[in-house]
Amino acid sequence: MDGIRIYRTTLGPIAEEGACFYKLPVTWADLLHAEAPLTLVQELLKGAEQVMAPSHSSIEMPMTEQQELWSCGVTYKRSRDGRQEESKEAGGSDFYARVYEAERPEIFMKASAARVVGTGNLVRIRKDSSWNVPEPELTLVVNSNGAIIGYTIGNDMSSRSIEGENPLYLPQAKTYDGCAALGPCILLTPDETISSSTTIQLVIKRAGLPVFSDTVALTQMKRGLKELVGFVYRECSFPFGCFIMTGTGIVPPPSFTLLAGDLVEIEISGIGTLTNIVA
Repeated sequence: MDGIRIYRTTLGPIAEEGACFYKLPVTWADLLHAEAPLTLVQELLKGAEQVMAPSHSSIEMPMTEQQELWSCGVTYKRSRDGRQEESKEAGGSDFYARVYEAERPEIFMKASAARVVGTGNLVRIRKDSSWNVPEPELTLVVNSNGAIIGYTIGNDMSSRSIEGENPLYLPQAKTYDGCAALGPCILLTPDETISSSTTIQLVIKRAGLPVFSDTVALTQMKRGLKELVGFVYRECSFPFGCFIMTGTGIVPPPSFTLLAGDLVEIEISGIGTLTNIVA
């Protein structure tokens, strides 16, 4: 895939081009707030110092304290079906079929930076929820003007037993400490598009063994990426930009729930792998 991956590390921004890594003489904030981040990185690479690949422990979350993480729901048919399944007993399954077909998508603020972690860190399941799953999602990096400047990987942790009880419990099912993860890097692309061949893969391991895995292609999304950004930015301003999760097309069956100690690996082709342990 065309583009350059950039990592936010304890040493500062590091760019990956081909098999080489380069330390960029710029702050992470200046990089994300640049009018054309990819062009800026390409210029900086001409005189950048080559360094070793960043260690797992040195990679930080790409989101800063000044930014927000928003999320979109029911953007894949499989997500619609899964949400209907979880809400049958509450009589709310019709809500999800209607929003899937509606012009207006489901969008909500997922978390502030303090409730989001980076790759290698702990995501959490709620103590008052009996059914918990990860939601692997392509996540958009959007600047203050509403332009998509890059892409990363997101894990939108979800308490399905709480949301299934009543759709009005969505904020409790979605927002809590350690409710999301982002990383490991941001893929900067030449324009606001990502390859149509991009796939998302989820693997969950327990005691070192896979207990669930699935893959979905971005072509199965019903909504367009710019369409989702347009609704998030419609009546909200983001002076420092915003991260937007675009929904999931991978839904574990009702018989599966995360347990403490599980390892969640989300890979998006062209970006990398986001890895977190459940606490």
